[in-house]
Amino acid sequence: MDINATFIGQIIVFLIMLWFIAKVVVPMIAKPIDERYAKIADGLAAADAGQKQLQQASASADQIVREARERAKQVDEQAQRRSTETIEAAKHAAQAEGARLLAAAQAEVSNESVRASEALRREFGSLVVKAASTLVEHEVDPATHAKLLERLTDDIARG
Repeated sequence: MDINATFIGQIIVFLIMLWFIAKVVVPMIAKPIDERYAKIADGLAAADAGQKQLQQASASADQIVREARERAKQVDEQAQRRSTETIEAAKHAAQAEGARLLAAAQAEVSNESVRASEALRREFGSLVVKAASTLVEHEVDPATHAKLLERLTDDIARG
């Protein structure tokens, strides 16, 4: 293999091309690649930060849900207590009303009994007066007296 001027020229052109590519082309290609690497690194960092924020938000949401459940439980217990109190108050009011109605009914029965007794006494009194007046009109002989008492008894039984 002979080394001649063409071969040396090709080596020089090759070395100039290598130098030109290394100084001009490689930086032009490397710059967008480096920018892309930086964007990817920023994106990964943002994704990590977003993941951390998501975990924090999830923990916060879980805490809020726990607090809401606890508050709902308290409200439910309070409503249950109020319901029980209302039922008890209604029971006591119903018992008091029942006792009042029972007392009123007993008083009414007592009044009716007294009225009936008074009416019976008046009726009995009028019957006694009627019987006495009938007896006084007739002679008092034992047979007549027995007949009058029998008739009076029949009148009382009828009515």
